[in-house]
Amino acid sequence: MYNFNSGPSILPAEVLQQAAEAIINFNNTGLSLLEIGHRTNWFGEVNTEARSLVKELMQLGDEHEVLFLHGGASTQFMQVPMNLLDDGETAAYCDSGIWGAKAIKEAKLFGNVNVVASSKDKKHSYIVKDFTVPADSKYLHYTTNNTVEGTEWHHIPETNVPLVADMSSDIFSRPFDFSRFGLIYAGAQKNMGAAGVNLIVVRKDVLGKVKRPIPSIMDYRNHIEAESLLNTPPVFAVYVALLTLRWIKKEGGLAEMEKRAKERADLFYNTLDSLPFYTPIVAREDRSLMNATFSIQQPELEKEFLDLCKENGMVGVKGHRSVGGLRVSMYNALPLSSVNEICQLMRHFAEKYS
Repeated sequence: MYNFNSGPSILPAEVLQQAAEAIINFNNTGLSLLEIGHRTNWFGEVNTEARSLVKELMQLGDEHEVLFLHGGASTQFMQVPMNLLDDGETAAYCDSGIWGAKAIKEAKLFGNVNVVASSKDKKHSYIVKDFTVPADSKYLHYTTNNTVEGTEWHHIPETNVPLVADMSSDIFSRPFDFSRFGLIYAGAQKNMGAAGVNLIVVRKDVLGKVKRPIPSIMDYRNHIEAESLLNTPPVFAVYVALLTLRWIKKEGGLAEMEKRAKERADLFYNTLDSLPFYTPIVAREDRSLMNATFSIQQPELEKEFLDLCKENGMVGVKGHRSVGGLRVSMYNALPLSSVNEICQLMRHFAEKYS
């Protein structure tokens, strides 16, 4: 099988093997990973190492804290403003796709939202680069990679207010100056592990400034105090994240992940551009290294193309239901050989109908 799913997505083979073994017998304890208590030393070591590896890969110090929480990135659409935005205050948001729009909708429940940049005029097929963030904004929120639309920010916005980023689909795929961010969140199920856990990396000085009461389970400060064990965590998902973080480090870290991402993307986009039979959707300079979106100039052939992909063991190629078209997701664990296979299939299909 060639796994081009956008999430839950491909995981390294060795991670799958190690996770499978742990389900039967975790670290020779005689217990399944699914059975161990979250307050045992066994899981305590998993939790501590996973959080430590996040900081190591991101090159962050004690000013930042790492949390593994429930709810996925969608929960963070409301948990972020709940913790950072007070009544009557304004936060700046970039609307570069479906997930940014959802984040904007939730933030409006807690304060004012100023949409400082939007690519909605061209169906989110590009990234707005020239915009101003008012100095009184509590923070600037943006989505670093737009999984559905296939765009990616290849720069960090310049601003003097705290940066908040949804990095769900390009987390750990490239080096960043992560210290520039006040808060980062990311669902695990794309580059970091299995579905069921959400990563939060927060700079402590952005917290504790809202006057409203925050429900205990939603207050980041309570999770920090409890070392990410305020309530029962998704033990299995945290463990798979740990295994994936170990794999990233062993393979060469974020610089190596970026090198591989560019190799995969160059191969795919060069093929796409060489075949007029297909239409790229995203502006060239804003193309995602993770999610390539495109269409067929003869839309009536799309089903046949997808059927051919299925016959050849290629899954996840259908575009998101909200935009249609086709999409090939190329996350960290995807081998270059898989990209080569779909490129060959695309050439064959184009030759057949051109």
